[in-house]
Amino acid sequence: MRLKLTAFILSPTMKRLKCLVTGGAGFIGSNLALELEAQGHEITAIDNLFTGAKENLKSFKGKFLEIDVSHPFTVDGKFDVIFHESAITNPRFGDDTEMMRSNLEGFKNIIGLSKTQSAKLVYASTANLYGNGPTPMKESQAPQIISVYGESKLEMDKMALKLQNKMHIVGLRYFNVFGPREQAKGKAASMIFHLMNQIKAGQNPRLFKHGEQKRDHIYVKDVIAATIKAAYSPSGIYNVGSGVATSFNELADVLIKVLGKHLQPEYFEMPYDPKTYQINTQADTSLVQEKLKWRANFTLEEGIRETVEWYAGHVPAAHLSGGFPSN
Repeated sequence: MRLKLTAFILSPTMKRLKCLVTGGAGFIGSNLALELEAQGHEITAIDNLFTGAKENLKSFKGKFLEIDVSHPFTVDGKFDVIFHESAITNPRFGDDTEMMRSNLEGFKNIIGLSKTQSAKLVYASTANLYGNGPTPMKESQAPQIISVYGESKLEMDKMALKLQNKMHIVGLRYFNVFGPREQAKGKAASMIFHLMNQIKAGQNPRLFKHGEQKRDHIYVKDVIAATIKAAYSPSGIYNVGSGVATSFNELADVLIKVLGKHLQPEYFEMPYDPKTYQINTQADTSLVQEKLKWRANFTLEEGIRETVEWYAGHVPAAHLSGGFPSN
């Protein structure tokens, strides 16, 4: 497999940044902390370990602190950039009041810290706030809220837009991210994670009838590259997706091929209210290409192959589940 450069490596002429990564033991946060460290930056990672896992940071040499940013907190050090990945991200979390409180209070606390330290702020938003709006989804289109999760991220985006002329603040609307280190997310893990585990166990992949729903799947390495570029890019809110919509049937075919199995999808009725479920997602990536000079580097199959290889070498099969995602 050919190697791909997903971000730029720190050169002798570039400043070594002091970075804070919230949600640093989570799926995206741990991949981000490890990549930033590999590039030569000084990293402090914080996480309340609600959906994160210290195992995700096995090779991490920076500072780790168990902190819940949704409550008042202090952290030693002066930071150049704060990457805010911490949030309750499961659209079916079950406690709407707590989700809204945690996500918004956490963001307010991080904004306050960024202002105090004059630090750049890059935070995770979501494509969930587009709901079942028209595709490809553009940053300028009207939100269509189908979950409190999406509502909380929309409120964060509104706060960011009011601040974009006063500080460096970038929101990234991640689409359907997949890849290594998402096993601790449980039901909220990606569809690729769950179907991969079903197929690896010799089970037919289970899809909602009739597998025609579509998703914009984006490999986590591409997401990390975009997130790091955001620290050097203009304030604003940008989509981070592949720009390609893949049907559930097509996704199952790719996974079956990569895993070398001879299986067929099994279809079942979707258990969720259609009003709360995104039928199709696809990013319009024209703005992020223009402003961040970024586009997805991995094809879906390439990302899945790397993901399968990573799990084979890092996570015992007994620790993986074969359920179905909650989003």
